[in-house]
Amino acid sequence: MKTPVLNISQFESEDLSINLYVSQFSKHIDRNKELILDPHSHNFYLCVIFTKGSGTHDIDFRSYEIKPGTVFLLKPGQTHYWKFTSEPDGFIFFHSKELFDMSFVKNELLTFPFYFSVQNPPFVKIPKENNNVLNKFENLYKEYKSSELYRDMKMVNIINDIYIDLSRIYTANIDLSNYYPPRYLKILENFEKLLNASFKSNKLPKYYADQLNISTKHLNRVLKETVNKTTHELISERVIIEAKKMIIQSGDSLVHIADSLEFSDYSYFSKFFKSKTGIAPKNFKKGMKKIETGYNKT
Repeated sequence: MKTPVLNISQFESEDLSINLYVSQFSKHIDRNKELILDPHSHNFYLCVIFTKGSGTHDIDFRSYEIKPGTVFLLKPGQTHYWKFTSEPDGFIFFHSKELFDMSFVKNELLTFPFYFSVQNPPFVKIPKENNNVLNKFENLYKEYKSSELYRDMKMVNIINDIYIDLSRIYTANIDLSNYYPPRYLKILENFEKLLNASFKSNKLPKYYADQLNISTKHLNRVLKETVNKTTHELISERVIIEAKKMIIQSGDSLVHIADSLEFSDYSYFSKFFKSKTGIAPKNFKKGMKKIETGYNKT
């Protein structure tokens, strides 16, 4: 059994579009409790802003604090769940890649820094004095519930506008004059695609460098400069994320999981897992079973 991958059509909404969903966050939880209780991923892009509430948001097994003014953005395939310690609210929307691609032929979602790489932090903290972003979430929700002429066109434009504002806040402390060369970013993008497709059977940097037609030294240099991690570190991280997904969602034995990830034997897998996480696979599995849900999670 793999981590559930949810699609937009599974969610209950007042007015569900096949490629777009918008809701107040409190209503989203109430409507979809049975669907979103456990860790899961999506095949769509997700964006949520909190106006109240506290707790943690676990994304690919990293915990981030939930508090008013925080926006989270998830790419397809990322595993996540919430642990609330007080009642949350805000606005949430998600959409397919196709919705954006059809509307903005010259722009790509990867243009936005929070969607470009899974290594980039998946959240934005909105300054208290900035009300523009929240106002745009509110306008998107109002438009979603309306039946005005050009409604769909306007909603997509509002989403694009939200992403632009979030990108400006996200990069506010970055010196764009020293930004990475486009060729480096392209190598990073192609490496991540290749890694997602090949990490089980190929765990050595040389394979990825060969596929990208560059030297292992140059690939390592690119990754260190763009995400400050080595090729080996990124390969190991991808394997560990998949291992954790399989451990918490699978009824398979740890031996079978090790085999599925193409380790030579369970002993090697266990040593690898513990060396990267500080905990043995069996203890990680026990710990995940004890997760307290707090107020709710989605």
